[in-house]
Amino acid sequence: MADPLLFRWQAVSNEGQLQQGAFFCLHRHEAMERLVALELLPLKLTAGRRYRASDWKWQDKIIFFRQLATLLKAGMTLSDSLQLTGEGHREPGWQALLGHIQQRVTEGMPFSQALADWPTVFPALFPALMAVGELTGQLDECCLQLARQQERQQQLQKKVIKALRYPVFVLAIALLVSIGMLLFVLPEFIAIYQTFDAPLPLFTAAIISLSTGIQRYGLLLLAILFTALYCWRWKSRHSPDWQRWQQRLLLKLPLIGELYRGGQLSRIFTTLALTQQAGLTLLQSLQAVEKTLSQRLWREAIADLQQHISGGYPLHQALSGHLLFTPLCSQLITVGEEAGSLDSMLSRLGELYDNATHERADNLAAALEPLMMVITGGIVGTLVIAMYLPVFNLGNALG
Repeated sequence: MADPLLFRWQAVSNEGQLQQGAFFCLHRHEAMERLVALELLPLKLTAGRRYRASDWKWQDKIIFFRQLATLLKAGMTLSDSLQLTGEGHREPGWQALLGHIQQRVTEGMPFSQALADWPTVFPALFPALMAVGELTGQLDECCLQLARQQERQQQLQKKVIKALRYPVFVLAIALLVSIGMLLFVLPEFIAIYQTFDAPLPLFTAAIISLSTGIQRYGLLLLAILFTALYCWRWKSRHSPDWQRWQQRLLLKLPLIGELYRGGQLSRIFTTLALTQQAGLTLLQSLQAVEKTLSQRLWREAIADLQQHISGGYPLHQALSGHLLFTPLCSQLITVGEEAGSLDSMLSRLGELYDNATHERADNLAAALEPLMMVITGGIVGTLVIAMYLPVFNLGNALG
């Protein structure tokens, strides 16, 4: 689905009443046709911002389903709940979206289908769970479970990103400081040293050569760096083999690899447990999980599991020996399948990896803080020593 535009409109009805509102369309012509189909005479039509997938924040989705669950539990109808939630939202985009969904529901379309028409906003897991809620008459409970699951996943994802972002940020600052010293501070010392006819220490001479090289070839190196980053981003988006290689490399990194694996396994098993408890079949649950994953390597792994399940094999056998899944996954799922409590074992696995990943993220941040300080101090200290080392021989040079 293309990124839609938010159009605000004012129109007159057949009864002569002035009406106004907003809805999403791809272009102005489609918006005009929509107003005519509603038997409205357009007076004003203004195109607003274009909404992309990144504009639909996870926090708003979680709040929406929590509010919807609360209103449904209070006894309100789905249509009235959607109308009340949409009118009370602070974002114009969400107001228009929920108004559109409420209109579809009023016309008789299932809520799950209305959500499925917006795949950039609601991933496949959302309409799948809502369909189960509609069949079982427990739509409010499904909304609440979905909100809780998404909230846990977002908290875990934020913690993992924060733990991985910290060392990169510190190293970037250290490199910027070092480059600044090489480009602006060291040349002033070089001018002082050149006034004395004395040989420089080898260490200082090497740092001066590095500074001279950066000044001479800095723009070329910067252009090469930006070109390499652009090629890396392009290949990351368009090359499946490159994506697989990156994700396999990430799994092999010390500390970070286990953190990355734990985050993915937590998402997979938490979603599987949620869909199993809601009443979906195991194959349907795996299909929903596959569409919620953004990493190609993990999506392909879930697709392989679906093929095994379709062939009549149990889940634990499909997981056994798989490179992405740990032996614990196969062991606990074997127990769950034999005891007839697969959903509880999946939930247990999700909790285990969620807790383990939170703990690893905290430990990684705690371990990297002193390490990054040592690295930063080492880089800056090396430059300071290189600049002041000739000063110790300055007395001999003057003599």
